[in-house]
Amino acid sequence: MSQNQTPLFSGLLAHAKRNPIQFHIPGHKKGAGMDPEFRDFIGDNALSIDLINIGPLDDLHQPKGIIKQAQDLAAEAFGADRTFFSVQGTSGAIIAMVMAVCGPGEKIIVPRNVHKSVMSAIVFSGSIPVFIHPEIDIDLGISHGITTESVERALQQHPDAKGVLVINPTYFGISADLKKIVEIAHSYNVPVLVDEAHGVHIHFHDELPLSAMQAGADMAATSVHKLGGSMTQSSILNVKEGLVSAKHVQSILSMLTTTSTSYILLASLDVARKQLATKGKDLIDKTIRLAQSIRKRINEIDQLHCIGEEILGSKATFDYDPTKLIISVKELGLTGYDVEKWLRERHNIEVELSDLYNILCIITLGDTEAEADLLVTALKELADECQHRPGKFEPVEVLLPEIPILALTPRDAFYAETEVIPFEESEGRIIAEFIMVYPPGIPIFIPGEIITQENLHYIRKNLEAGLPVQGPEDDEIKTIHVIKEYKAIK
Repeated sequence: MSQNQTPLFSGLLAHAKRNPIQFHIPGHKKGAGMDPEFRDFIGDNALSIDLINIGPLDDLHQPKGIIKQAQDLAAEAFGADRTFFSVQGTSGAIIAMVMAVCGPGEKIIVPRNVHKSVMSAIVFSGSIPVFIHPEIDIDLGISHGITTESVERALQQHPDAKGVLVINPTYFGISADLKKIVEIAHSYNVPVLVDEAHGVHIHFHDELPLSAMQAGADMAATSVHKLGGSMTQSSILNVKEGLVSAKHVQSILSMLTTTSTSYILLASLDVARKQLATKGKDLIDKTIRLAQSIRKRINEIDQLHCIGEEILGSKATFDYDPTKLIISVKELGLTGYDVEKWLRERHNIEVELSDLYNILCIITLGDTEAEADLLVTALKELADECQHRPGKFEPVEVLLPEIPILALTPRDAFYAETEVIPFEESEGRIIAEFIMVYPPGIPIFIPGEIITQENLHYIRKNLEAGLPVQGPEDDEIKTIHVIKEYKAIK
């Protein structure tokens, strides 16, 4: 088959053209039973392919027809032995990836700055995380990747680990030396699992970091919807046979995946693969050029710094993705959240992420010079306003707390008997729930860690800045679930 073909999308179109009488779900029956206002907005074309796994349309749980053909084309495009489509985002693919190699009591080596889905997978599987400290960027206040040396040390100390998980690239677009990490892990006969949520495009351009499949990794969960042109919630899981069984991966995915799979999402993966495989290099080339142009213009604005190649050179910053614009705003005397809110209210501009010190803007195949001009103009106006404000604004001091000590496995802590205590009185206790800022979804605390005053202070700072602190059952984070303690009987 040719990469210009779209067997799944074309099959859906042919089925819709036949216009069969439907005595099956979905109940809206091509929109006839749907709220008219919503139907008018979505359109009859979309509703005509909102279908279910009837015979002619194949079944994601045991694909043999058009879904299998689409997945096979994706495997060829991404250099994988097998590719599985996910309609439950990369989070679902990550959980399946971890559960495919780890069971209860088995170890998995992971960076501490992993996405919450990795920790959810560890809770579900009952595996034991062996944490590697990521390299910390003191200037930006963010975590980068892990070093080859730290992976080597972890495997020397834990040669019985069932997997090594790597983020490539990070949310901020930074990559470690993935190929070397894979070589080290494979020398111990340990598979490498890659969270590639922010790297679908890197496989299709040689000026970008190596993709997981190019580096020889065993599995990679990849968000096609984030940067590759498919619809939100659609992702893929790429697999190389050998240390991992694709049939076992399929069975785990089937356990976790809804039986009512969205054919609209699946079709969008099919057409996104076609575009990346046939036009990706040229489209990404334009995207890189546009991003570099924006970076240069932002760096001409006083008190703003858009990170570029100067970030490279440390052991964990082996390569970077220039389409991610990390814009440090701390010299304005503002938090990233302040800037995000200002851009929204004053210029109707939405950014990908803000934290205490930065905003992150992503440049994709869908951006043009018009959007670039609006962003740069808005940032110039903001910097000018900050320069002419009365009083002196001191640059924000970067705060990066230590990673807490893990006292219990996340699963044991999650299912343990707990009690609710005031947040302010929780220092020294073992937390039983997650606390994170989302996005990016990297936990400040995971179940089983010992609460420290330093991390409590960091959470307060994020709350005061208005950042979206999530995880605890108490939305206001005035109370917190901790492991119940019993006092000795006198």
